[in-house]
Amino acid sequence: MTTQEKLVGYRRDTKSHPPLDSPGYRSTALRHPTQPLTLLPHRLTEVTGPLLGPGRIGPLDHDLTRQHAGEPIGQRIIVYGRVLDADGRPIPDSLVEIWQANAGGRYRHTGDRWPSPLDPNFDGVGRTLTDADGRYEFVTIKPGAYPWRNHDNAWRPAHIHFSLFGRSFTQRLVTQMYFPDDPLFGQDPIFNSVPERARSRLIARFDLDRTQPEWALAFEFDIVLRGRDATPLEDHHG
Repeated sequence: MTTQEKLVGYRRDTKSHPPLDSPGYRSTALRHPTQPLTLLPHRLTEVTGPLLGPGRIGPLDHDLTRQHAGEPIGQRIIVYGRVLDADGRPIPDSLVEIWQANAGGRYRHTGDRWPSPLDPNFDGVGRTLTDADGRYEFVTIKPGAYPWRNHDNAWRPAHIHFSLFGRSFTQRLVTQMYFPDDPLFGQDPIFNSVPERARSRLIARFDLDRTQPEWALAFEFDIVLRGRDATPLEDHHG
Protein backbone atom coordinates (compact mmCIF):
# COMPACT_ATOMS: atom_id res chain seq x y z
CA MET A 1 0.00 0.00 0.00
CA THR A 2 1.38 3.41 -0.96
CA THR A 3 1.61 6.39 1.39
CA GLN A 4 -1.21 8.05 -0.55
CA GLU A 5 -3.45 5.01 -0.06
CA LYS A 6 -2.82 5.07 3.71
CA LEU A 7 -3.96 8.66 4.11
CA VAL A 8 -7.23 9.22 5.90
CA GLY A 9 -9.93 11.05 3.97
CA TYR A 10 -10.92 14.49 5.23
CA ARG A 11 -14.40 14.58 6.74
CA ARG A 12 -16.09 17.95 6.62
CA ASP A 13 -18.74 18.86 9.19
CA THR A 14 -21.46 20.13 6.87
CA LYS A 15 -23.78 20.86 9.81
CA SER A 16 -21.45 23.57 11.17
CA HIS A 17 -19.15 24.77 8.41
CA PRO A 18 -20.07 26.49 5.12
CA PRO A 19 -19.81 24.58 1.83
CA LEU A 20 -16.57 25.08 -0.07
CA ASP A 21 -18.49 26.40 -3.08
CA SER A 22 -21.14 28.95 -2.06
CA PRO A 23 -22.68 30.49 -5.22
CA GLY A 24 -23.90 33.58 -3.35
CA TYR A 25 -20.30 34.34 -2.37
CA ARG A 26 -19.02 34.71 -5.93
CA SER A 27 -15.27 34.38 -5.39
CA THR A 28 -15.62 30.83 -4.01
CA ALA A 29 -16.01 29.69 -7.62
CA LEU A 30 -12.34 30.60 -8.11
CA ARG A 31 -11.08 29.57 -4.67
CA HIS A 32 -12.64 26.28 -3.68
CA PRO A 33 -10.83 22.93 -4.21
CA THR A 34 -12.01 20.88 -7.17
CA GLN A 35 -10.52 17.59 -5.92
CA PRO A 36 -11.43 15.63 -2.76
CA LEU A 37 -9.60 16.89 0.31
CA THR A 38 -6.99 14.61 1.90
CA LEU A 39 -5.85 14.64 5.51
CA LEU A 40 -2.05 14.75 5.47
CA PRO A 41 0.01 13.36 8.37
CA HIS A 42 2.03 15.84 10.42
CA ARG A 43 5.69 14.84 10.27
CA LEU A 44 8.72 16.58 11.80
CA THR A 45 8.69 19.34 9.17
CA GLU A 46 5.07 20.21 9.88
CA VAL A 47 5.26 20.26 13.68
CA THR A 48 8.55 22.13 14.04
CA GLY A 49 9.72 25.46 12.67
CA PRO A 50 8.95 29.03 13.73
CA LEU A 51 8.11 29.26 17.42
CA LEU A 52 4.86 31.04 18.30
CA GLY A 53 5.60 31.67 21.97
CA PRO A 54 5.61 34.78 24.20
CA GLY A 55 8.83 36.12 22.70
CA ARG A 56 6.93 37.11 19.57
CA ILE A 57 4.24 39.11 21.38
CA GLY A 58 4.76 42.84 22.04
CA PRO A 59 3.35 44.59 25.12
CA LEU A 60 0.74 46.50 23.08
CA ASP A 61 -0.06 43.86 20.46
CA HIS A 62 -3.37 43.07 22.17
CA ASP A 63 -4.44 46.74 22.48
CA LEU A 64 -5.11 48.19 19.04
CA THR A 65 -6.01 51.56 20.58
CA ARG A 66 -2.50 52.22 21.95
CA GLN A 67 -0.25 51.28 19.05
CA HIS A 68 0.21 54.90 17.87
CA ALA A 69 0.93 58.27 19.44
CA GLY A 70 -2.69 59.38 19.05
CA GLU A 71 -5.99 57.63 19.78
CA PRO A 72 -8.02 56.04 16.97
CA ILE A 73 -11.48 57.31 16.09
CA GLY A 74 -14.50 55.20 17.01
CA GLN A 75 -16.17 53.24 19.80
CA ARG A 76 -13.67 51.42 22.01
CA ILE A 77 -14.55 47.80 22.66
CA ILE A 78 -13.12 44.93 24.68
CA VAL A 79 -13.29 41.57 22.90
CA TYR A 80 -12.55 38.61 25.12
CA GLY A 81 -13.29 34.92 25.40
CA ARG A 82 -11.86 31.43 25.66
CA VAL A 83 -10.49 28.94 23.15
CA LEU A 84 -11.85 25.48 23.99
CA ASP A 85 -11.77 21.92 22.67
CA ALA A 86 -14.81 19.73 22.01
CA ASP A 87 -15.01 18.70 25.68
CA GLY A 88 -14.88 22.26 26.99
CA ARG A 89 -11.24 22.05 28.03
CA PRO A 90 -9.13 25.20 27.58
CA ILE A 91 -6.51 25.47 24.84
CA PRO A 92 -3.48 27.26 26.38
CA ASP A 93 -0.67 29.05 24.50
CA SER A 94 -2.58 29.41 21.23
CA LEU A 95 -1.51 32.39 19.15
CA VAL A 96 -4.68 34.39 18.45
CA GLU A 97 -4.45 37.09 15.77
CA ILE A 98 -7.12 39.53 14.62
CA TRP A 99 -7.48 41.93 11.73
CA GLN A 100 -10.33 44.31 10.95
CA ALA A 101 -11.53 47.48 9.25
CA ASN A 102 -11.49 50.80 11.09
CA ALA A 103 -14.57 52.61 12.42
CA GLY A 104 -15.31 53.88 8.91
CA GLY A 105 -15.20 50.38 7.42
CA ARG A 106 -11.83 50.66 5.70
CA TYR A 107 -8.80 48.38 5.94
CA ARG A 108 -5.25 49.68 5.92
CA HIS A 109 -4.50 47.77 2.74
CA THR A 110 -3.49 48.85 -0.76
CA GLY A 111 -6.44 46.95 -2.23
CA ASP A 112 -9.02 48.86 -0.17
CA ARG A 113 -9.68 52.14 -1.97
CA TRP A 114 -13.33 52.95 -1.36
CA PRO A 115 -13.87 56.59 -0.25
CA SER A 116 -13.87 56.14 3.50
CA PRO A 117 -11.00 57.81 5.39
CA LEU A 118 -8.04 55.94 6.78
CA ASP A 119 -7.30 56.45 10.46
CA PRO A 120 -3.61 57.32 10.98
CA ASN A 121 -3.83 55.97 14.53
CA PHE A 122 -5.34 52.60 13.71
CA ASP A 123 -3.71 49.69 11.87
CA GLY A 124 -6.43 47.13 12.60
CA VAL A 125 -4.16 44.20 13.52
CA GLY A 126 -3.40 42.57 16.88
CA ARG A 127 -2.28 39.34 18.49
CA THR A 128 -2.02 37.65 21.87
CA LEU A 129 -1.56 34.22 23.45
CA THR A 130 -4.23 32.34 25.36
CA ASP A 131 -3.40 31.82 29.03
CA ALA A 132 -3.50 28.57 31.01
CA ASP A 133 -7.32 28.73 31.06
CA GLY A 134 -7.58 29.37 27.32
CA ARG A 135 -8.49 33.05 27.81
CA TYR A 136 -7.64 35.90 25.46
CA GLU A 137 -8.51 39.60 25.39
CA PHE A 138 -8.21 42.48 22.90
CA VAL A 139 -8.97 46.18 23.19
CA THR A 140 -9.90 47.67 19.83
CA ILE A 141 -12.36 49.86 17.92
CA LYS A 142 -15.71 48.58 16.70
CA PRO A 143 -15.32 48.16 12.92
CA GLY A 144 -17.69 49.70 10.41
CA ALA A 145 -19.53 48.02 7.54
CA TYR A 146 -18.02 48.31 4.06
CA PRO A 147 -19.04 47.74 0.41
CA TRP A 148 -17.52 44.77 -1.43
CA ARG A 149 -19.15 44.50 -4.89
CA ASN A 150 -20.23 40.87 -4.56
CA HIS A 151 -23.78 41.77 -5.66
CA ASP A 152 -25.92 44.87 -6.06
CA ASN A 153 -25.51 47.28 -3.12
CA ALA A 154 -23.45 44.69 -1.22
CA TRP A 155 -22.19 45.62 2.25
CA ARG A 156 -20.41 43.36 4.71
CA PRO A 157 -21.71 43.38 8.29
CA ALA A 158 -19.26 44.68 10.90
CA HIS A 159 -16.87 41.86 11.76
CA ILE A 160 -13.44 40.96 13.10
CA HIS A 161 -11.29 38.24 11.53
CA PHE A 162 -9.72 35.71 13.89
CA SER A 163 -6.75 33.43 13.20
CA LEU A 164 -5.70 30.74 15.69
CA PHE A 165 -2.45 28.81 15.59
CA GLY A 166 -1.56 25.59 17.36
CA ARG A 167 2.06 24.52 17.68
CA SER A 168 3.09 25.30 14.09
CA PHE A 169 2.08 27.21 10.95
CA THR A 170 0.27 24.14 9.58
CA GLN A 171 -2.09 24.15 12.57
CA ARG A 172 -4.11 27.23 11.72
CA LEU A 173 -7.83 27.98 11.82
CA VAL A 174 -9.56 31.15 10.59
CA THR A 175 -13.03 32.50 11.41
CA GLN A 176 -14.97 35.77 11.76
CA MET A 177 -16.75 37.35 14.70
CA TYR A 178 -19.92 39.42 14.16
CA PHE A 179 -21.85 41.78 16.43
CA PRO A 180 -25.40 41.28 17.77
CA ASP A 181 -28.44 42.49 15.80
CA ASP A 182 -26.55 43.67 12.72
CA PRO A 183 -29.08 44.81 10.05
CA LEU A 184 -26.85 43.48 7.26
CA PHE A 185 -26.98 39.80 8.27
CA GLY A 186 -29.87 39.03 5.92
CA GLN A 187 -28.07 40.02 2.73
CA ASP A 188 -24.53 38.81 3.50
CA PRO A 189 -23.71 35.59 1.58
CA ILE A 190 -20.62 34.83 3.70
CA PHE A 191 -22.59 34.83 6.96
CA ASN A 192 -25.50 32.99 5.33
CA SER A 193 -23.28 30.33 3.77
CA VAL A 194 -22.89 28.95 7.30
CA PRO A 195 -25.69 26.46 8.18
CA GLU A 196 -28.43 28.27 10.09
CA ARG A 197 -28.01 26.18 13.24
CA ALA A 198 -24.37 27.31 13.55
CA ARG A 199 -24.61 31.02 12.70
CA SER A 200 -25.20 32.12 16.29
CA ARG A 201 -21.74 30.77 17.18
CA LEU A 202 -20.23 33.53 15.04
CA ILE A 203 -22.04 36.34 16.89
CA ALA A 204 -20.40 37.84 19.98
CA ARG A 205 -22.41 38.35 23.16
CA PHE A 206 -22.65 41.87 24.58
CA ASP A 207 -21.47 41.82 28.20
CA LEU A 208 -22.50 44.80 30.32
CA ASP A 209 -20.67 43.41 33.36
CA ARG A 210 -17.31 43.52 31.55
CA THR A 211 -17.98 46.94 30.06
CA GLN A 212 -15.68 49.59 31.53
CA PRO A 213 -17.70 52.68 32.53
CA GLU A 214 -16.97 55.74 30.42
CA TRP A 215 -14.34 53.82 28.50
CA ALA A 216 -15.30 50.72 26.46
CA LEU A 217 -18.13 48.30 25.69
CA ALA A 218 -17.40 44.58 26.06
CA PHE A 219 -18.20 41.57 23.85
CA GLU A 220 -17.60 37.92 24.70
CA PHE A 221 -16.62 35.49 21.91
CA ASP A 222 -15.66 31.91 22.78
CA ILE A 223 -14.11 29.76 20.05
CA VAL A 224 -14.72 26.01 20.12
CA LEU A 225 -12.37 24.08 17.88
CA ARG A 226 -14.24 20.80 17.38
CA GLY A 227 -17.43 18.94 18.19
CA ARG A 228 -21.10 19.72 17.74
CA ASP A 229 -20.64 23.23 19.17
CA ALA A 230 -17.61 24.07 17.01
CA THR A 231 -17.20 27.63 15.78
CA PRO A 232 -17.67 27.70 11.96
CA LEU A 233 -14.30 28.11 10.27
CA GLU A 234 -13.06 29.25 6.88
CA ASP A 235 -10.94 27.11 4.54
CA HIS A 236 -8.95 29.98 3.09
CA HIS A 237 -6.99 32.62 4.93
CA GLY A 238 -8.36 35.73 3.20
